[in-house]
Amino acid sequence: VQLQASGGGLVQAGGSLRLSCTASEHLPINLAWFRQAPGKEREFVAALRWVSGKIIYGDSMEDRFAISRDNFKTMAYLQVNSAKPEDTAVYYCAAGSLLDLTGSPRHYDYWGQGTQVTVSS
Repeated sequence: VQLQASGGGLVQAGGSLRLSCTASEHLPINLAWFRQAPGKEREFVAALRWVSGKIIYGDSMEDRFAISRDNFKTMAYLQVNSAKPEDTAVYYCAAGSLLDLTGSPRHYDYWGQGTQVTVSS
């Protein structure tokens, strides 16, 4: 599975943006979004199981983030609402095939290159 994340950029605090992840060749079993800010560990944002549509979110993520997919386009999305400066990070999409849907980076085998999101105050 090859993944390509896009849609990042500069947004003002309180604004919204939608990140996209394109999956090539095969539909992923599990698709997740992570983010990593400078000097911090990679943080789990959200994940979905492609066929069933089951979704899980990282701690405190569900109120402002929404993950979704488009089966026909093999694309996944991450909607970011009410953006905050602390959301500034590189956002990665990742695909895995574990039977359980998890937020652990080690359970995802394929990673996109990341897209930078910068939220200005």
